[in-house]
Amino acid sequence: MKYNNIIDQQIHEHVTELYHLGIFDEKTMKEFDERCLTPIAPLSSNEICEIREKEGISQGTFAHHLNVSKSLVSAWERGVKKPSGAALKLLNIVQQKGLNAIA
Repeated sequence: MKYNNIIDQQIHEHVTELYHLGIFDEKTMKEFDERCLTPIAPLSSNEICEIREKEGISQGTFAHHLNVSKSLVSAWERGVKKPSGAALKLLNIVQQKGLNAIA
């Protein structure tokens, strides 16, 4: 997990322990997740294309690293579909840290 700062990390770790002990409910835990964890930003089709081109790889190779189909990467880059879930998380990581972070 990536935190906004060290204080948020420490608070989140303590609240997580309290959640596992049953002291905090799921709603409270979700609020702390949203407050302490680095948000996953939505990406435009141009941004996705820029991420791939910066890495200097084809759509097929990019798709392989993200464990999705080449046609899905193409759809993202054309703006036909939008990435979500784990794929969006991986795209954010590649954008911030480069392809080696997930390779």
